[in-house]
Amino acid sequence: MDIFTLKHQEPTKKDFIDTADFEQSEIVDIIKLSRIVRSYIKEGGTLESLYHKTLAMLFEQKSTRTRVSFEVAMAQLGGHALNLAPGAIQLGAHETIEDTAIVLGRMCDMVMSRVDKHESIEALAKYSKVPVINGMSDRVHPTQGIGDMITVFDHWPKGKKINDLKIVFVGDATQVCNTLCEISTKLGFNFVHYGPENHKISDEWLEIGRKNAEKYGGSAIWSEDPETLKGADFIYTDVWYGLYDKETPKEVYMKDFYPKYQVNDEMMAATENPNCKFMHCLPANRNEEVTDSVLDGPNSVAWDEAENRLTAQRGLVLYFGRVGQKTLDYIKGQKEVK
Repeated sequence: MDIFTLKHQEPTKKDFIDTADFEQSEIVDIIKLSRIVRSYIKEGGTLESLYHKTLAMLFEQKSTRTRVSFEVAMAQLGGHALNLAPGAIQLGAHETIEDTAIVLGRMCDMVMSRVDKHESIEALAKYSKVPVINGMSDRVHPTQGIGDMITVFDHWPKGKKINDLKIVFVGDATQVCNTLCEISTKLGFNFVHYGPENHKISDEWLEIGRKNAEKYGGSAIWSEDPETLKGADFIYTDVWYGLYDKETPKEVYMKDFYPKYQVNDEMMAATENPNCKFMHCLPANRNEEVTDSVLDGPNSVAWDEAENRLTAQRGLVLYFGRVGQKTLDYIKGQKEVK
């Protein structure tokens, strides 16, 4: 198949609530679209694929990477993003989320939302007539997952086969951990959650990972054994407490995770892979879940990973704006002219 051809030229589903919504081939399409557009823009190319298209960005929480990446993506592609922060609209005051979804769906071409509860993003998707993209919920973080997989492909270990690639997620089973389990196994990788039993990834998510492994290869396990770090190609961690843990004191999390699950030079060495890369979805609590020496070290790809949120968002808004193939056709034509 031509590198500029998407297997799925139109989304098979209206919304992007979870990476589980799509088959492997559609996720690969979005990753391919994102990377080709990134290269074209970095070469100085300009795109107006989303001219006169709008994205409503609905936030129930503060956001840095999600907000900036979507807003910049829309601007770079000729569209416009509306930042609907808490208190800026009637949602939560005089209007329900269902009514908000109906109104936004009549005025905008797409909706992206970061919500407190997963049920809210499901309600938005149900009542909106336009595509809804989950910018993060307490269950999953699918746009992060796309950016993570782009980063993995950008830093692919030389000579490594897909079913031999190993990603170890260290620490708390956050929504990022859930999504990483689902999307990495859907692409055929080996996923490990290395963390304490009282914070382990749920049996539900492990079962999702194992079913993916049966279909695509790879594996999905949870372990407290440091031996599972050996052979890792990527070590990934997230904060130990944060957006969804306001009721639990920091000291409780520190007792559960520190020092065994801190990603430091010793843990990176325990992989026995000098080329093992470090990933973090950010923001990081420096010298808690990860030391400065690792986060800022030569094996860290966390900053590429952050930039790839923009790479991923460009692909997502083009895809759900239903101009993904049109954009690739345009880029192909421009490259042929050059």
